[in-house]
Amino acid sequence: MSDRVTIKSIAQDLGISHMTVSRALTSHPNVSAETRKAVLTRAEELGYVKSAAAKAMRGDGTRIVGLLLPNLVNEFYARFADTLAAACEDKALHLIIHLTNDEPSKESRALLRLREVQAGAVIMVPVPDAAEAASRDIGNLRVVQLIRERPADRGASALLVGDGPAISDAVDHLVSVGHSLIAYIGADPAMSSGRHRLAAFSDAMKRNDRPLEPDLTRMAPPSFDMGYQSLQSLMEGGRATALVCGGFEISNGALEACLQNGLKMPQDIAFVGYGDPAHYAWINQGISTISLPVDRLARQAADVLEASMADVGHSASTITFPAAFVRRHSA
Repeated sequence: MSDRVTIKSIAQDLGISHMTVSRALTSHPNVSAETRKAVLTRAEELGYVKSAAAKAMRGDGTRIVGLLLPNLVNEFYARFADTLAAACEDKALHLIIHLTNDEPSKESRALLRLREVQAGAVIMVPVPDAAEAASRDIGNLRVVQLIRERPADRGASALLVGDGPAISDAVDHLVSVGHSLIAYIGADPAMSSGRHRLAAFSDAMKRNDRPLEPDLTRMAPPSFDMGYQSLQSLMEGGRATALVCGGFEISNGALEACLQNGLKMPQDIAFVGYGDPAHYAWINQGISTISLPVDRLARQAADVLEASMADVGHSASTITFPAAFVRRHSA
């Protein structure tokens, strides 16, 4: 059928009022079971789809929620999105995913598009240095910040990873097996996650009487190439005997550089990655790493989204999930 199917067209087709059709579609108690069955059957035959805009105008809510991620190349983001999508499906929440590439303009457009479709809440990895635009573009969206925090997003809840103790455990272990020249590759300090991970590494080094050496520290916007190039430059310096990575893509890039250069782990360099993809368990007899509870985090995110949509008086909260240092052969 080329014409759009509406409540009125279903009513005309069945010879009943459009109000009766509307009530039947929403399981109103004043509609008989026989009439409701006839309406639902005909609606399915005609391919009727409920209008989200109409529901929003009636104040019924659209059950639309958003997810803003920098990318889906990062395994953490991809797995988080997959688990969250399944959890939202179970809760009858309609999830819309936007990718920002950590660009303020893309984040701004994504937030505006979510507002255009009457989304009620959004989980977002905040773009660094986009505070002013974000506070304007969020509007009435209920915001749940993921991994990073941006103070300008007033009233936002947060789902964070407490990776500081795990990074500290990694440093303690490396020192205990004889390493003093421990390098660190992490995200740009403009990101709250980058600052917090560097602080955890630095504090652990100081506690072990190992000063943080600038020439053994690399920090920049996180990417596979950044991790790869940083490891290359550290090896050219020839001083580092161990490495701690502070990001998923960083870790994969640094590991690739190790493998391509034929570096033996832990003989040539003791390696501690970040994130725990399946292949880390068998590469080089096992890659030591900082492991994050991705699935638990995503399922909690779905619960927070559902609560945000249902509770008009919902208050902001911060939930932190602990990471763990997983010791394997590479360290």
